[in-house]
Amino acid sequence: MAQIDPLADATVGDWLTIPEVAERLGLPVSRVKQLLRDRKLLAIQRPTGAFCVPAAFLDGDQVVRGLHGTLTLLLDCGFDDADALRWLFTADETLPGTPIQAIAQNRRTEVNRRAQALAF
Repeated sequence: MAQIDPLADATVGDWLTIPEVAERLGLPVSRVKQLLRDRKLLAIQRPTGAFCVPAAFLDGDQVVRGLHGTLTLLLDCGFDDADALRWLFTADETLPGTPIQAIAQNRRTEVNRRAQALAF
């Protein structure tokens, strides 16, 4: 798990601690840690020292559908956790919005196409 700089930290907005994620998903903390190891979620060490997950990665009591595939593409392109998070939360006028907003709005095909293009 990587550490994020203060500017990117502010860009994300709302964060959840690992226990908060577990509570929202109705899972034990150990299961959330497994989701992190499996790269289905991403946690970053914030400037405060706490490891947290962006709240935008959750949709109610579930992980945003399609996030895992996009994370896999970004990490396969050589992004580290902090770079992947920055990319997901950087506004793109052509989407419009941010990639994570597009994924949450079921527009993940275009986001994944763009993530895949980063490898070439």
